[in-house]
Amino acid sequence: MEVIDGPLTRTQPDRHSVGVRIVTPFRGMFAVRDQLMEELYAWTTKRGIGFGHTFFRLHVVDMDGPMDIEVGVITDEAVQGDGRIRGGVLPAGRYAAMTYVNHGRRANGMLRDWVQEQGLKLDRTPSPEGERFGCRYEAYLTDPRSERMKTKWRTELAIRLAD
Repeated sequence: MEVIDGPLTRTQPDRHSVGVRIVTPFRGMFAVRDQLMEELYAWTTKRGIGFGHTFFRLHVVDMDGPMDIEVGVITDEAVQGDGRIRGGVLPAGRYAAMTYVNHGRRANGMLRDWVQEQGLKLDRTPSPEGERFGCRYEAYLTDPRSERMKTKWRTELAIRLAD
């Protein structure tokens, strides 16, 4: 894993987005993510909607069960979705964040360890479905449409902190 920036804390404003949210097993989740990205890119292209970074948001994490995930793109303004593609917001707040290349699982562990070492608390609550996050996402700073090798993607990992 190559760390580009962080770990650090950063305050983010609300950011408009459009995306697809589904529940899927952890096993095979990244293949589902890739399919959802293709679906979302086709939808935005057909409607002429410009966007910034693609993100992969983890709403509820259960490594042994279903994962509540969202694949989206950040937009300059609110977008009305249709069907399973819906407008949304990456919420404002203070985030623990880092930017890395390769080894997402290692990066997640490193960021969570750092948060604990700093005495910070994540915006998360346990639930019967798993660990529910106020906002936890990976933003792909490398455009997945131009670089197919995921091991080369620059990725910003961010988890909102509790107040």
